[in-house]
Amino acid sequence: MAIKSEFKTFLTEYSKALDDRDAGIFVGAGLSMPAGFKSWPELLRDVAEDIGLKVDRETDLVALAQYHVNEKKVRSRLNQLLVDEFNQDVSLTENHHLLASLPIETVWTTNYDKLLERAFKNVGKRVDAKVTTHNFSTTVRGRDVTIYKMHGDVSQPEAAVLTKEDYELFSVNREIYSTALRGDLVSKTLLFLGFSFTDANVDFILSRIRVLLGANPRQHYCIMKRPQYKGSGRKKAEYDYEKRKLELRVSDLKRYGIEALLIDDYSEITEILKELGRRTHRRNVFLSGSAHDYAPLGQPRIEGLTRLLGQQLIKNGFNLVSGFGLGIASACLTGAMEEIYSDEGAYLNDRVVLRPFPQGISDPQERDALYSKYRNEMLSRVGATIFIAGNRQTNVRPGSEVAPGVLEEFAILKQQRKYPIPIGATGSAAKQIWDEVVSSLKAFYPSEGVKAHFETLGNPNKTDEEIVAAVISILKQISK
Repeated sequence: MAIKSEFKTFLTEYSKALDDRDAGIFVGAGLSMPAGFKSWPELLRDVAEDIGLKVDRETDLVALAQYHVNEKKVRSRLNQLLVDEFNQDVSLTENHHLLASLPIETVWTTNYDKLLERAFKNVGKRVDAKVTTHNFSTTVRGRDVTIYKMHGDVSQPEAAVLTKEDYELFSVNREIYSTALRGDLVSKTLLFLGFSFTDANVDFILSRIRVLLGANPRQHYCIMKRPQYKGSGRKKAEYDYEKRKLELRVSDLKRYGIEALLIDDYSEITEILKELGRRTHRRNVFLSGSAHDYAPLGQPRIEGLTRLLGQQLIKNGFNLVSGFGLGIASACLTGAMEEIYSDEGAYLNDRVVLRPFPQGISDPQERDALYSKYRNEMLSRVGATIFIAGNRQTNVRPGSEVAPGVLEEFAILKQQRKYPIPIGATGSAAKQIWDEVVSSLKAFYPSEGVKAHFETLGNPNKTDEEIVAAVISILKQISK
């Protein structure tokens, strides 16, 4: 699905904020519902009936929750609803995975569930969740992302912001959240995701943001779905009404410095997140390959080529990500480290990510499943993958065979729509991948200008310098 041209400015600006580590995200219930959780009206349907009301006729659901507490004198029924609903064993959505793979260090949410925490932990990130005001006085060492849960968490339902009184006392009981949010609204570019901005409780958030932002708000963004016209007669009138209401809402959001991106289908959110991933990871390069047999170039040349590649990747501003494949990664790492340590301003941790595959797993099915998950995670963080050799020792006869793991990484790369750069001259899996890419070059590289470079990659008569120069030229074209 093509991304709308009107999103170009947003993609450019938000990608830059991600690159500069100045981007944040504000997540609403709309991100959790596709995972299987109920909408706010559905969650309160029985609560409404319990006090003689119909949830479909109510617009202020925060007040509805308060009415229930007023009538029953306790909020135990509401607390139990949170526990029952948001402790369900649901699967993460693709959008959760895509969000977690982005270089986002600050997340705000009004959701009570733990899907965001799970998503970031699944990609190996250390999470510092601020569930209560007491959490602000401690810090998770080495944290990668901070999740501010403005309305609390399912683990402490009695403290969750749920009723009208909870909202009224927010500035008293949770003032520190307002202070932290004020700082992020001034210093970061936020993307509001999963908000319709028509929910009953969102007005409380908007009014709070208006006070926090003041007269000179920073540019922020939200994604909203247009109403869709289906049918005729009364449905047309309803559509016209919803369309006009959306126009007014979009105009009003500008008071808060929030620009609305209008989509026609929720699948567009996934495409937008994928594109952000491609842009922010474009300078991260994964090295795929292994070598038990160094034919046709021989071990000295393969190691020399790979070492030069590592050096030139760092020198040209790219970052190396590797699963430490046998016989390949070590030489590339050596070249990368030589270049890094020749620059006093460079830091190893900023430029190289090593993720060796876990060893010692005896069960083949368990190992294959874990490795597949591991590969998906690593490749989600890169813009391109360089393939070198790709073979392993056979178990049933002397010799070597094409490494299935390298071919799987190529399959994952295609699924994620990232760029493959196979050095076909090194043989084995890299040669198979080179054959496929060259035969459908336009599909992998819609832009012109890489054909000659791929011819170099497949030619064993080219020098190491020429092959590496071709790789760097392709990467530079991608990074534009």
